[in-house]
Amino acid sequence: MAIKVFLREGPQRAIALSTETHVLIFRHNPSSLSLRTSTSNQSFADGSPPKCIVEFSPWGDEGLDMSDYRTLPSLDIKGTLGLITINGDIFLCVVTDSKKAATVRPGENVQQIRNVEFHCLSSGDYDHLLNTQVNPFPNDNADPDGYDGSMNKDALFEHPCMALKKLLSGGSFYYSNDFDLTKRLQDRPTDSTTVAIDSLDAGFLWNTHMIQPLVEFRSRLSDREKTALDQSGILTSAMRGFAATVNVPASSSPLRYKDIGMPSTMTLISRLSCRRAGTRFNARGIDDDGNVANFVETETIFCTDQLCFSYVQCRGSVPLFWEQQAGLPTQQKIQITRSEEATKPAFDKHFEGLVKAYGDVYVLDLLSDEKPQEAQLIRLYESQVKNSSLNQRSEEGAETAEHNHLKSLTYDFHSETRGAGYDAARGIRRYILDSAMSFEYFLTEDTVEKVVENGRKHSIYGQNEIMKQNGIFRTNCLDCLDRTNVIQTNLSEMMLEVFLKQQGEERPTSDFWARHGMLWADNGDTLAKIYTGTGALKSSYTRAGKSSLAGMFADARKSVQRMYINNFEDKGRQNTIDMLLGRLVGQQPVTLFDPINDWVAAEVGRRAPEYTSAEHINIWIGTFNLNGKTEGVSEDLSPWLCPDIEKDLRLPEIYAVAFQEIVQLDVQQIMATDPHRRQVWEDAVRKTLNRNAERHGGEDYLLLRGGQLVGASLSVFVKANVLQLIKNVEGAVKKTGMSGMAGNKGAVAIRFEYADTSICLVTAHLAAGFQNYDERNQDYRTISEGLRFQRDRSISDHKTVIWFGDFNYRIGMGNERVRQLIDQHDLGTLYENDQLNLQMVHGQSFPHYSEKTPAFLPTYKFNLRTDEYDTSEKARIPAWTDRILTRGDNLRQLYYDSAPLRFSDHRPVWGLFTCTINVIDQTTKDNISAELYSKRREMIGDHPANHKGEDSDLESLGGYEPIEPGLPPASSDKRKWWLDNGMPARSSVRPPSNQQVPNSARPANPWSPTAEPDWVEVEQPTVTPSRTPFVYNNVARSGSVKSDMPFRKPAPPPRSEEPAPEKPSRPATFNFDGASDDGRIHMKHTLRKPAPPPKPAKPNLLRGESSQSTASTRSVAAPPPPAPRRTPLPAAAVANPPLPPRRPTNGLMDEAGGEELQGWEALKPQ
Repeated sequence: MAIKVFLREGPQRAIALSTETHVLIFRHNPSSLSLRTSTSNQSFADGSPPKCIVEFSPWGDEGLDMSDYRTLPSLDIKGTLGLITINGDIFLCVVTDSKKAATVRPGENVQQIRNVEFHCLSSGDYDHLLNTQVNPFPNDNADPDGYDGSMNKDALFEHPCMALKKLLSGGSFYYSNDFDLTKRLQDRPTDSTTVAIDSLDAGFLWNTHMIQPLVEFRSRLSDREKTALDQSGILTSAMRGFAATVNVPASSSPLRYKDIGMPSTMTLISRLSCRRAGTRFNARGIDDDGNVANFVETETIFCTDQLCFSYVQCRGSVPLFWEQQAGLPTQQKIQITRSEEATKPAFDKHFEGLVKAYGDVYVLDLLSDEKPQEAQLIRLYESQVKNSSLNQRSEEGAETAEHNHLKSLTYDFHSETRGAGYDAARGIRRYILDSAMSFEYFLTEDTVEKVVENGRKHSIYGQNEIMKQNGIFRTNCLDCLDRTNVIQTNLSEMMLEVFLKQQGEERPTSDFWARHGMLWADNGDTLAKIYTGTGALKSSYTRAGKSSLAGMFADARKSVQRMYINNFEDKGRQNTIDMLLGRLVGQQPVTLFDPINDWVAAEVGRRAPEYTSAEHINIWIGTFNLNGKTEGVSEDLSPWLCPDIEKDLRLPEIYAVAFQEIVQLDVQQIMATDPHRRQVWEDAVRKTLNRNAERHGGEDYLLLRGGQLVGASLSVFVKANVLQLIKNVEGAVKKTGMSGMAGNKGAVAIRFEYADTSICLVTAHLAAGFQNYDERNQDYRTISEGLRFQRDRSISDHKTVIWFGDFNYRIGMGNERVRQLIDQHDLGTLYENDQLNLQMVHGQSFPHYSEKTPAFLPTYKFNLRTDEYDTSEKARIPAWTDRILTRGDNLRQLYYDSAPLRFSDHRPVWGLFTCTINVIDQTTKDNISAELYSKRREMIGDHPANHKGEDSDLESLGGYEPIEPGLPPASSDKRKWWLDNGMPARSSVRPPSNQQVPNSARPANPWSPTAEPDWVEVEQPTVTPSRTPFVYNNVARSGSVKSDMPFRKPAPPPRSEEPAPEKPSRPATFNFDGASDDGRIHMKHTLRKPAPPPKPAKPNLLRGESSQSTASTRSVAAPPPPAPRRTPLPAAAVANPPLPPRRPTNGLMDEAGGEELQGWEALKPQ
């Protein structure tokens, strides 16, 4: 979709990004910017963060006037990377040129950014520099960022964003409008048609600092506006690394099912993390958050006409605290900067994050033990792995099999390949092949389902996940570039061979591997250029499969270039990277404010009950341990799947069918997943469900999603007519067998949202053995805490959760006693001694879950084809191993029973639930939103971001709503709640006592730091003042003041040119001794210290009696005359000053009863 840029220069500068249907407008707020700094590239926050008003509106909207805008001369842009502040100015970054770099699957394209522009939102000073270009085809004269100095460059006045422009246009940044480029294929949703900018992985999103304000703005839009904004492609993500696709001709491509002549595709995507981004000698090792330098996730993707294979591996700097100085090779000393004990927390954080994201981790350390500096890193690395929290140990020191999730292999690359060439690096395969087989890979298959909906047959195309990768190899050398690239190329080739062999394909042609090697060579060159400034060493071997003399000379030239760049250019490149990521000191993101949508979104949320209703659906849950049997697939499954129950419950909306031991759990099977068995059983289940639906006149069922972990599988079927209510379907698996390396035990989970209710279905096969209930409890905790969906969702993050499967908990009684109670049908006594029931009661397993008490006989273990419990030599104790547990206040269980299918040693168990779901009436919600939108527009006007006034106060509306009912909204510079409706403020604050008054010595600003108390104590006269007019007497002459007036502070004297009098020996103070009979208060005269030179000040009769308060309560002495603040008054004015204006009679500080001041005279200095 074409995007154009429009500019309005005044009266308030604004920039608009427009598509054919919508326009996104940014308007500058001049009052929010700090002072410009012309000598720094940094954006310092001298005050509040820079602020802009933003608005997203459809074209043709009423009141949208774009007549003052002009189109900028640049071509159509591809999107915006966000906003950034530099030198006090706000810049909008837009992508002006890109080219297609990769196609992962049909309709999933990756674009390489070739040029960007920065449009200043706050000033027009840089408009003439917009066309400064970065050379998209750099040659040997270009710098490492691709800027050719021979092109248009004004040396005297360079654009402030030129360094960022060079960085972003250097060819190492990519984006996609078709899918989430920051996530591997396995973690991406399959049903998403647009890219939601808020779902991207921030660890690989390089423009997070710039795009985050727009992400927050998007979160406050309505669902309709969010979809429109996503579909417009205006918001663009930037991933740094490498992406490329090569076509594999049909003659060279393996695993083709259709002879249509179309090529297969091989894609390589490398995602460079921005968490600890930097250049070679500026970013080494690990930080305290567990982020390592040069961390890259690389994904190999091979797609045919029906299958799609994906394999992920990663690289990263040695996760220790170490540094290395730039310089000549002999000067590049490695320095360990933190002790082993102090390193452990960060080391554990790093690998715990990897295990959480990818599963178990296998470290391949390629450092050389023959180099002393690398040898010290090897020893510390091995020690950290050995003592890692991921490898828990028992008291005897032996590793526990269930918690060894981190392995390592030190492989001295130089020693292994010396003399034999780089081909010898293939020898690493013999050490890691078994682990690679257990980690598996991600594989999907295109599917087509024929369904009947509303009496019409049609096809539904989808993708079926066959396998998932559940572990990762982490490779490192010193720089994680040259040696690492060779080993990772071998790993990728090895896993492709494993995949093709498992699919029955012979070794592919040499042309296939040549294309694979070319991709990896280009990948190594790009990553090396990002980190060091030059291409990768040893790339000639990776590209051609053999070393050559020309390659040796090329490596020598690159080494010299690296030394120059690392010593003289890396500091500037590092500063530019930090600026892009918003990590410079004082750098702040731009704040975007939408006066209309921000308010509407909050109000719509408060009125949720008006458009949300509750509906009820039925969910059928079933679990069956097949004991590896296949003959039952041809039997009638309807006694289990379609029980004889009430007619209105026979066609539930959702079926969740779980199998355990779907294959024989032998040594070969537990290390890999065979998806064929699951597909056979899914077909059998679906046929049974559709026969039942046809018999009762219902809709067909279709497979929503399936998942498998070796012998455990979970398949979810839904009615065709409810598919439109289901969204965000995801799957996940978690191994628990053999230290997580084997899938004989573990869990498969599928989550989705039905209308507005999140549902998570989990099937698990836990540890076996009568006495191993502690291991089963640990399996539950491992699955509950370790199984994660996209956006780091856990099982507990869902409103409705159902666990079902073979949990293997037994009945804690003797065999004979159990069988006796079964014969007596005393199920209550059996359940009281059930291990799962007891563990749940004591909170050791499945806390906060519930189970309906089983009313059926134990389901394990039977003789095949009989109803007789095990009579073999082992004579297993009967038990309820197959269970269904639930959590959620919206679930009500209707049935819980077993079915008489006898071809396994288990009996299948099923349950039927009624689930209350929340359904949002989108029409009602939209109407409420429109009503509030109109109300807000009437309040502040149409299209605030497009306002043309010069002194608009719309900015002051942002966030100034009452935070609690009954409280006024917060104030701004132009809006003061205490002056609303023209009413003056009235204070209702009362002093703690009648003898205390506000302390006038406190600053006027109540938030200014001060040691002054709020109140001071004033000694009051004993005689009640009269309400008659009061008169000031000259205290200096009479020494008394009349009793018909309260004591007031004397008026300040005018400025005097006479020299200050001599200082007495001690100051004079006023002491009230009491009142005389005539009502006067006599004062005791004491010596008094003269005041400092007076300063002009306006007479103030209402001033407090103390201006130098330091305690909360105290007696107040008469202060020295305050310094005047103004020019001295004329003598005539001093002798006979005018009456002060009368204050409004509002009762505030009015002690005279409302009468006018009469007969008063100002006090004069002594």
